[in-house]
Amino acid sequence: MEQAKQYETIFKRKSIRKYEQDPLEESTLTAIADFVKGLKPLFADIKTQMNIVGHKDVKILMPIKAPHYLMVYAEKKEGYLTQVGYMLQQVDLFLSANGIGSCYLGMAQPAIADTSLEFVMILAFGHAKDAVHRANISEFNRKELSKITDISNLEALLEPVRLAPSASNGQPWFFTGDQNVIHAFCNKPNMIKALLYEKMNKVDMGIALYHLEVAAA
Repeated sequence: MEQAKQYETIFKRKSIRKYEQDPLEESTLTAIADFVKGLKPLFADIKTQMNIVGHKDVKILMPIKAPHYLMVYAEKKEGYLTQVGYMLQQVDLFLSANGIGSCYLGMAQPAIADTSLEFVMILAFGHAKDAVHRANISEFNRKELSKITDISNLEALLEPVRLAPSASNGQPWFFTGDQNVIHAFCNKPNMIKALLYEKMNKVDMGIALYHLEVAAA
C-alpha cells in the first residue's frame, strides 16, 4: 500500500474494541495474508512470524472479541519488541485504510504456542460495530507536541508520531535533534510502571518510528 494512503489514515485511525462476529470474506483475508507476507522489517536479522487465527486460538484477559487475530512471534534478541511494533503498525494502517477495524491486545496469549520463537503481541481485527474512523483529529486524546519533542519547525513529521497508538495511551517517546537527524528515546518508567509497561513501551516505540517513516516519505 502506498505510504501516502497510510499517511492519510494516521489522522483518522482508531482502536476498535467492538466487532461484528461474522468473519471477513475469504478474498479479504487472502489480501491481508499477502500484505503480511510483504511487511518491511526494521531489523533484517530478527526473525518474525505472524499467523492469522480465530477466537478459539487466543486466551484474552479483556472483553474484546473479534473474528480474527494476528498473532506475532519474534526471535528474542536486541530490538525484537521494537521490530514487532514497527511491523504491526504497517498492518494496523493497512486494515484501517481498507475499512477494517483493529486493536492491539496487550493482555492476550496464544492458546497453544506452536513455534520456538517468543510470543510478543496479538492484533485483533474484523468489521467494526461502530464507525471505523474518527470524524476529525480533535477526537484524539494525545499529549501536546511540546511534551514529546524539543524540535522546532518539524510539525509535519512529528504530528503523525504524536497521533500514534500506545499502551494505555502512555506515549512513552521523546524526539530530539534537528532538521537533519532525529533521535528517538523511550521514557524510562518508574518501578511500578516498568512491571506493567516496559515490554509494551518498546513495542510502542516501533509503532511511533513507523509513523515517523511514513511522514518522512
